[in-house]
Amino acid sequence: MNREEFQQTQEAPYKPLTHTVSWLKKNLFSSWKNTLLTIVFGIISYLIVKNSIVWIFFSADWQVISANFRLLAVGQYPAAEVWRLWICLTLSSVLMGLSWGLWKGTVAHLTIAMVGMYTILGCLPFVMTETRIWLLVNVVVLVTAYVIGKNRPKLKKPLLIAWFLMFPVIVFLLSGFGVFNHVGTNLWGGFLLTLLISLVAIVFSFPLGLLLALGRRSKLPIVRWFSIGYIELIRGVPLITILFIAQLMLPLFMGHGIDINNVIRAMVGFTLFTAAYLAENIRGGLQSIPRGQFEAAESLGLNTAFKMTFIILPQALRAVIPAIVGLFIGIFKDTSLVAVVGLTDILGIGRNIISNPQFLGTQMEVFLFVALVFLIFCNMMSYASRRLEVALGVGKR
Repeated sequence: MNREEFQQTQEAPYKPLTHTVSWLKKNLFSSWKNTLLTIVFGIISYLIVKNSIVWIFFSADWQVISANFRLLAVGQYPAAEVWRLWICLTLSSVLMGLSWGLWKGTVAHLTIAMVGMYTILGCLPFVMTETRIWLLVNVVVLVTAYVIGKNRPKLKKPLLIAWFLMFPVIVFLLSGFGVFNHVGTNLWGGFLLTLLISLVAIVFSFPLGLLLALGRRSKLPIVRWFSIGYIELIRGVPLITILFIAQLMLPLFMGHGIDINNVIRAMVGFTLFTAAYLAENIRGGLQSIPRGQFEAAESLGLNTAFKMTFIILPQALRAVIPAIVGLFIGIFKDTSLVAVVGLTDILGIGRNIISNPQFLGTQMEVFLFVALVFLIFCNMMSYASRRLEVALGVGKR
């Protein structure tokens, strides 16, 4: 080893520190103005973080959350029938565990996140013993389903069918439909209502938006102009207006003798609104496909249905995954607007709680908890989107 190599090996351990100092000097202390701004914003950030930590851990009255946790979670759903919600959650855990074992990847990360949430909720001091038991059961079910589904590819098709049947099963369990005690949708509230409305809007708006996007590019004038009219009309009207129209006009369209409750009306309004925006996102994806892809599909002798299903749509949907997931996240957050039509989602429940004289002055605690719930689930959707983009190679050739 010569002298230069010896000096390089001796200086190597100090390179990270040197790099950090160089970065700080270049980006934060490059001039006296930047130095002054860095110091000022550093002091402001320190005060904000310090006061926030002191308030969260020492000054805030979190008893308002512990006393109203069930109300925030399920609204006025009868306590004697809450076991139905736990059965729905357990069935979801079974499917998530099997999906984890079969597909791994993004599903594995989301399932592990679910296990983490179950564990954190179970460790909260104000959670009832019955809730802890159900959460423990769900953790065991998730792990057991993962072991069963691992390396069993034959279960993929039945599992996909089970996921499609999951929604009607959940609605059956929640409502009863004569088999169990009937629980009207007017008692559904809290995070349960937020989740159901957003899931219905996301699931049912996708095929509708896909048809509208294809219809807008159709060569049939009636189909094309109907799709264009619907998309432009819905996109030109605020969501609150759509909700009011769904609440007031939908029963008139259905005729006499057909009673549609407020929750179903809100779901229909959200679905119609989401489908219009989703159609535009998909249309953008279709326009990004090179003309050569259409010509190549036609040269293979594929008809229009096969060409769109197997060649064009997979590429178009792959290109607009960020836009679609961004729309779904926006819809999940916009469910708080159902308060204007008399429904009480998790934010509406929070407003009712802070209006209670017993919990006056606890606005920050309640709104911070609601914000944390939205933050967790929106970040999970965003993370799933990023993982899906990486798996499909979006942005790469």
